[in-house]
Amino acid sequence: MPTIALVDDDRNILTSVSIALEAEGYRILTYTDGASALEGFKTNPPDLAILDIKMPRMDGMELLRRVRQKADMPVIFLTSKDEEIDELFGLKMGADDFIRKPFSQRLLVERVKAVLRRAAPKDGQQTKEQLDAKALERGQLRMDPERHTCTWKGEPVTLTVTEFLILQALAQRPGVVKSRNALMDAAYDDQVYVDDRTIDSHIKRLRKKFKSVDDDFEMIETLYGVGYRFKEV
Repeated sequence: MPTIALVDDDRNILTSVSIALEAEGYRILTYTDGASALEGFKTNPPDLAILDIKMPRMDGMELLRRVRQKADMPVIFLTSKDEEIDELFGLKMGADDFIRKPFSQRLLVERVKAVLRRAAPKDGQQTKEQLDAKALERGQLRMDPERHTCTWKGEPVTLTVTEFLILQALAQRPGVVKSRNALMDAAYDDQVYVDDRTIDSHIKRLRKKFKSVDDDFEMIETLYGVGYRFKEV
């Protein structure tokens, strides 16, 4: 199984995430700061790195910058910040995704699997027809859970794993109203508490991302006091 490096100055996170990933069979290397991680990568290069942004000695952004000088390993950021500029900067530097604290262990595990699948050599035994059969298509929307990709009118829309799961829950049954609680169940597990406003924030970001591709995007409808639905096409 792949080796995953976990870099965070919060020892509780190091312990809990290590347990969750080891349960999936991964080999875990842990570091409490960017400087020690960079040194460790020289002798034990991981297949994927999970980096906190705010750390002593060397933060996650600087660690990613130095890693990218020599390697193209997949990187997932853990962050408690909610500043879009950090996310954009990290993505430009080559981060594969951001997961915001507090986060669900299940979400992190699934995102690790998705990123590793995307980074792995393409399986020549799997035909395009087989891959297409697993994709979800609703009008101009196409979602591929295997590759964790989403397109609208053929244009790629980059979604976090939470946004992907929420949109998938809506698009699976167009016209059917999903309550905020139902969307929370689709995107989170019992290990993290979120309130209604968190779902609203995800919906807001989803709309913003699709409108950046198509200014006329109006497929996610709000039913005030009830929830959300994906418009029937």
